[in-house]
Amino acid sequence: MKNRIALSMATSLCLALSISVASLAQTKAPKSLKDEVNQSQKAAEVFREIMGVPEKEIPREILDKAECVAVFPQVIKAGFVVGGRGGRGVASCRTATGWSAPAYFNMGGGSFGLQIGAQATDFVLLFMNRDGMNSLLSDNFELGGDASVAAGPVGRQAGASTDLKLDAKILSYSRSKGLFAGLELKGVVIKPDKDDMRDVYGEGLTAKQVLQENKVTAPESVRAFPNTLARYSSRKLSSK
Repeated sequence: MKNRIALSMATSLCLALSISVASLAQTKAPKSLKDEVNQSQKAAEVFREIMGVPEKEIPREILDKAECVAVFPQVIKAGFVVGGRGGRGVASCRTATGWSAPAYFNMGGGSFGLQIGAQATDFVLLFMNRDGMNSLLSDNFELGGDASVAAGPVGRQAGASTDLKLDAKILSYSRSKGLFAGLELKGVVIKPDKDDMRDVYGEGLTAKQVLQENKVTAPESVRAFPNTLARYSSRKLSSK
């Protein structure tokens, strides 16, 4: 009798332990955001370095008109050649309360001529109007195809040529080997990085919900990029 009771108790204990282990396996620890934090910090660093050279910076009057800004740091040409993920980037858009939480994107396809070579190149995209912003909020879009794009002016390049460029939905820039200039990117496809978005915000949130609808509060650790944008352009989106 005692043996049966002992066996029954042992069986119950094993069953309870099994349930506890299964429950712990289902309740995973929060994923580390180290990679996403690093992406936002790299994008912020690229933007600060570009804006730190007045004669070659993005003109402030141009930046102040932009609805969204995206930075793709250290894009490698080889990534496009082999068909892999050529580059990853971070974007933020203006809202009524300031720059939005960051959204994460992938960049692939396209041809950049000889400018990139074997070195990493930084790309900056300014989305100048509502149509340009809507392209960024879509599932994916092609520069020069779904959205018109032009090489952006730098430094003190203001005047008639700059006014003409403002007709474009998107202004694009590149920095390679320390040289920052406008570059007309075409054939490049940009789409949300669903893995990064899920890691930061959870399952199912879209770029539109993060950038335009402002429905999330980003962890402070990933806000380096929007915080940096606010240093150089503080205009908020009209609430009308």
